[in-house]
Amino acid sequence: MRVVLQRVTRASVTVDEAIIGAIDRGVLLLVGVGLHDTPNTAAAMAQKIARLRIFEDSAGKMNLSALDCGAEILVVSQFTLLADTSHGRRPSFIDAAPPAIAAPVVDCVVETLRSCGLRVATGQFGAHMYVTLVNDGPVTLCLDM
Repeated sequence: MRVVLQRVTRASVTVDEAIIGAIDRGVLLLVGVGLHDTPNTAAAMAQKIARLRIFEDSAGKMNLSALDCGAEILVVSQFTLLADTSHGRRPSFIDAAPPAIAAPVVDCVVETLRSCGLRVATGQFGAHMYVTLVNDGPVTLCLDM
């Protein structure tokens, strides 16, 4: 599983000209599911993200987690994160899980984050989405599990 995490002041996802998910201060997660990822992988990743200290405390240090400061989360599935670009000019997506496997794993990320008490908005799995964000910092992390 590969996640690109971006700390944001706001973010939204639009499908067919309608905003289907939006957050204010929090984290945008672009989630790529690999062939061997499972709900256990997803739950572990979500627990890590909920507790990752990426928000600033009163001293300006990144000491607070999403849980500590009540941050919101926007989860967007993105299979292209699993692209292999090591050969040729066209990305290969052979390592990305097919939708039947990936969708429940992404759902598990969402449900685990919600079970931690976080407010979570989502994109629409398999849809053509437009993601808008204001990166805060900028803080962008790549997480692999």
